[in-house]
Amino acid sequence: MDLQLRGKKALVTGSTAGIGLAIATALAREGADVVINGRTEARVGDAVRKVQKNARGSVSGIAADTGARAGTDQVIGELADVDVLVNNLGIFEPKPFERIPDEDWVRFFEVNVLSGIRLTRAYLPGMLKRNWGRVVFISSESAFQIPAEMIHYGMTKSAQVAVARGIAEMTAGTGVTVNSVLPGPTRSEGVEVFVDQLSGGKNFAEFEREFFASVRPTSLLKRFETVEEVAAVVAFVCSPLAAAINGAAVRAEGGVLKSAF
Repeated sequence: MDLQLRGKKALVTGSTAGIGLAIATALAREGADVVINGRTEARVGDAVRKVQKNARGSVSGIAADTGARAGTDQVIGELADVDVLVNNLGIFEPKPFERIPDEDWVRFFEVNVLSGIRLTRAYLPGMLKRNWGRVVFISSESAFQIPAEMIHYGMTKSAQVAVARGIAEMTAGTGVTVNSVLPGPTRSEGVEVFVDQLSGGKNFAEFEREFFASVRPTSLLKRFETVEEVAAVVAFVCSPLAAAINGAAVRAEGGVLKSAF
């Protein structure tokens, strides 16, 4: 299927590894001109080379910490306009609620929520003026099923869904859409670190079986998603073919959420 993204300029934040890298790869394969973002020149350069291997569009990069105001200002200064903005940057960590200090709550909100707000605020007016654009916030099933082991993370994922829906209201009757996508537990670079922290020395396969038996028993997939599976959904939502999807929380979570709504 041709997603009709050839020539569209796309920025994917936090795209040097994991889901972000897979999204950038999927968009570039569909012909979009993709801008990779990460915190260091080395990681950005490495990611650009990886994405270029299968790209049908141009691939470039901006090294900037978009989890901070200075970093988003730098990106906005170097990249005047985009057609597609994927707010993928995010952090997470397991930590008992009573041990999460105020500083962590503020840090998680700034990185996971404010980063996307700042970039959307900068790029949405141009999209509306051109009457075409896509904004996607990469949220999580944790937005609706808050994990007890990282409540501060779940809070930010809920906020992303709310923000995306609210901004979408501003696009009524235009060719611009704003959505959130909700992956489920996904085997990314960050999740492998997470597994190491919680596994108690078990190998990944054993931990995966136990995780979906006890921690995410409602999963219908019964395994961690691949980053490519998530990226395929995001690429479609970013495409002209997804014009009818706006203000939605698109579920790509392997059936973890039992509610039909």
